[in-house]
Amino acid sequence: MTRQTYSNREDIKPVIALSRGRQLALSHPLVMGVLNVTPDSFSDGGHFLGLSDAVQQALQMEREGADIIDIGGESTRPGAEPVSVEEEIRRVIPVIEKLRQQTDILISIDTYKSPTAQAALEAGADMVNDVSALRFDSDMAHVVALKEVPVVLMHILGTPRNMQENPHYEDCVEEIAQFFAVRIDFCIKSGINRSRIVIDPGIGFGKRLSDNVEILAGLRRFKKFSLPLLVGASRKSFIGRLHPSGSPAGQRLGGSIAAAVAAALNGADIVRVHDVAPTVEALKVIQAIKETA
Repeated sequence: MTRQTYSNREDIKPVIALSRGRQLALSHPLVMGVLNVTPDSFSDGGHFLGLSDAVQQALQMEREGADIIDIGGESTRPGAEPVSVEEEIRRVIPVIEKLRQQTDILISIDTYKSPTAQAALEAGADMVNDVSALRFDSDMAHVVALKEVPVVLMHILGTPRNMQENPHYEDCVEEIAQFFAVRIDFCIKSGINRSRIVIDPGIGFGKRLSDNVEILAGLRRFKKFSLPLLVGASRKSFIGRLHPSGSPAGQRLGGSIAAAVAAALNGADIVRVHDVAPTVEALKVIQAIKETA
């Protein structure tokens, strides 16, 4: 199975600049596979707590076509309680070290804590996925700039603990765009190269059902920043509200695929998903259609 690889070729555009002169080409939508090594994540909490189970899941996602593995050690589901830096590091670092020994796939560390990010990057991770857009930890921007790695800036209203307590927007997409303008400026002033910035509107993070749908419909409004756009709608609760079947999060495959396809058609460069194989299949079909049209 062929998957997206990083390249040093200068003629491949657009790209995300990685460390050590490498580049990640964005010639088609990439798939970021979710790996939560937590006991309480909303969909797969507790499934991959063991080191061997976690590594095997990551390798399986790679075989299925994932371009990036996003490893997180703290749940950011609505109402989630934070964990200590020490506990988060204990959960994620062995997985990153073991995985890096077996594959060169890009590894993302899903954290808003600078000590965890630094430890993960030193263990072999390639990028940082920060749900706070570098706001929850004042040292995170320094770590990202010093390590010269890509960073995902995600929009969140509030914190994971309180983000779904009556969120409100007058114009959700426009307010998120204004947020990005401020955070991108902050990153550049902090020494982070613009070529390493990825933006994520934060589906489900302090959003109402209508907001999530409006974001997916209006993704192209974020393209004005000329930055890679990541969307993570996989298994989110808004899917269950649109199709109230009563099924648990792990059974929201149809809605998750639909959201990933809609995101890709509307300009997403990366989709963050739990179900890699069917998402890759769906994206290949729409890519073929787009290239033929």
